Amino acid sequence: MTLSPSDAFRRGAPRLGLGLAALGRPGYLNLGHGADLGKETGTEKSVDALREHTWAMLDEAWAAGVRVFDAARSYGRAEEFLGGWLGARGHAPGTLTVGSKWGYTYVADWRSDAPVHEVKDHSLATLERQWPETLQALRRAPDLYLIHSATLDTGVLDDKRVLARLTELAERGVRVGLSTSGPRQVETLRRALETRAGGVCPFQAVQATWNLLEPSAGVALAEAHAAGWTVVVKEGVANGRLTARGLTGGRDVPAPLAAEAGRLGVTPDAVALAAALRQPWADVVLSGASTPEQLRENLRALELDVDLSALGTLAQSPETYWQERSALAWT
Repeated sequence: MTLSPSDAFRRGAPRLGLGLAALGRPGYLNLGHGADLGKETGTEKSVDALREHTWAMLDEAWAAGVRVFDAARSYGRAEEFLGGWLGARGHAPGTLTVGSKWGYTYVADWRSDAPVHEVKDHSLATLERQWPETLQALRRAPDLYLIHSATLDTGVLDDKRVLARLTELAERGVRVGLSTSGPRQVETLRRALETRAGGVCPFQAVQATWNLLEPSAGVALAEAHAAGWTVVVKEGVANGRLTARGLTGGRDVPAPLAAEAGRLGVTPDAVALAAALRQPWADVVLSGASTPEQLRENLRALELDVDLSALGTLAQSPETYWQERSALAWT
């Protein structure tokens, strides 16, 4: 029997999980990512150096009580790093929740300056290739298995063969779902809630972007939660824009966020994550920390009672938010 995030919380684990998007590869689009990893691993950012660093981050998270860990096929070697750590530390299924995703292929060849880092393909052929790759890398089946950045445009929610295969995995105990991105997250999620394969919805989980700049998916996420789905929040600090680095990397922290962080005596990222944790539909909120210091700052969110009314003015239109996100540089 797999351990769902809700089960993990009933056993006392914090609702903050650790995502490996910024740890499994040398390049990512978080503000300051290159400098952060360079400080931790050395300028070469070799596979061995990142593996060692990722294991240290996983150890730190485990010691803090974190029991939800998120990877994907396209996060470089994130699944491999996580699977090796699970085996080395003896963390058996049932003691934590492991999530992964299919649908993107990592193509950057371990380069931060690659012109293309990942290629999206939601076909059955990709699913059939990546599922055994995930099993091999993790050395076990994931508890959560998501379509990576499902959108209406790819047609994956209408692909009967893909849905049938995902239904088979769900019948074997895997909690199948989707992650969402882009300005049409609400439409995609509501379509997924209505999707049927063999008369039943194959999906039981969603991982969506929600943060103080882009809260538009909140109502649809509440609907998913009410339907019994596991709801995971990603990008709670907006790829670094809701941290001390500010919206552009020039320490231009929005005034309401800076004021609330000052009132509580914490960093802006802790406030941003605490705001996500305050949402009644959020089962898990992922930290995307690249360093132990960032992780410790993120974990402060679990202690905070933030004033959401003071932060509501930060919201942008989905179109503005996603346009600005797409302009972030990979480092």
